[in-house]
Amino acid sequence: MGDTKLYDVLGVPKTVSDDDLKKAYRKLAKEFHPDKNPNAGEKFKEISFAYEVLSDPDKREVYDRFGIQGIQEGAHEGAGFGGDLFSTLFGGGMFMGGGRKRGPRKGEDTVHPLKVSLEGLYNGKTSKLQINKSVICSSCSGTGGVSGSTKRCTGCNGQGSKVTYRQFAPGMVQQMQSTCSDCQGEGKVIPEKDKCKVCKGRKTISESKLLEVHVDKGMRHGQKIVFKGEGDQTPGYVTGDVVMVIQEQEHELFKRVGDDLFVKKKLSLTDSLCGFSMVIKHLDGRDLVLRHPPGKVIAPGDQQLETPLEPKSRKENEIEIPLDEDFSDYAEMAELSDRNYNKRNKNKNLDYGHMRFGKRGQYLV
Repeated sequence: MGDTKLYDVLGVPKTVSDDDLKKAYRKLAKEFHPDKNPNAGEKFKEISFAYEVLSDPDKREVYDRFGIQGIQEGAHEGAGFGGDLFSTLFGGGMFMGGGRKRGPRKGEDTVHPLKVSLEGLYNGKTSKLQINKSVICSSCSGTGGVSGSTKRCTGCNGQGSKVTYRQFAPGMVQQMQSTCSDCQGEGKVIPEKDKCKVCKGRKTISESKLLEVHVDKGMRHGQKIVFKGEGDQTPGYVTGDVVMVIQEQEHELFKRVGDDLFVKKKLSLTDSLCGFSMVIKHLDGRDLVLRHPPGKVIAPGDQQLETPLEPKSRKENEIEIPLDEDFSDYAEMAELSDRNYNKRNKNKNLDYGHMRFGKRGQYLV
């Protein structure tokens, strides 16, 4: 008795009719479809491959006569088998009982930029994002048309690619190979009258999906949020992922550097000499009061706060406030005081009111 493993995959006898074969395939395809059974991706590929062979009269004849070996050889020769389909999906060992099966290839990931404010990164946020993606057509189960309607592409003779020649110098010819535009590299086509009325032979349809995106506290610019298996679906491939890439938006007051926040404020000469008190609205809504007593030199490390970090991060964070001293309104001040002050601050334009956060017991409220 000849090889019946592909028939066994679909649970049908070797004498099955085209209609019964299609019914059996659709039943199994719905049961093991990745949307309903995410862990059955490999089983779904086996079912798809078995139907791919048995629904095509030419392939079925080769399989009935020569078994899996005949299909494998036909695939390597490109004789109407969509190129190296067998080895691509199964590594040459799925039904051979030997060798290491490689399994189906994964489809491409879909990457979306996700703009997040500095407040959102500091406090964390949850937002909803609607995406459009391709899903396998449920009407034809991803076949693109009625059972057994596929024909060998005449544009590429079933090879999936076309070879053209270009003469670029006397006696010198360049050979170029490109994907066949008639069959999109599949080596076979579906007649217009036999195409699926829903997907128009494309095998997939467009669908909208709403994703709930959680941005954790302390996440950074360029960090990725991955939704497994939510990418575009393609027959014969494991569904790829949707990847959200965080893009930190510029803030009007704060600038983030690593785990630190910087705020630049200008001080007058009076404030610098006589002390000052200023209020800064923090990213979580708190009012932070920065006080500097008169007669005390501004020095880094004076004020301290806390801030949320990523769970795995334990190093201290800081808010640094460069205090840019502005003397433009004080040209009439005593010459001696002005000279002494400028001498002390020669070649120094900034003093730093430095707010480090991460240590306990020293809050600024």
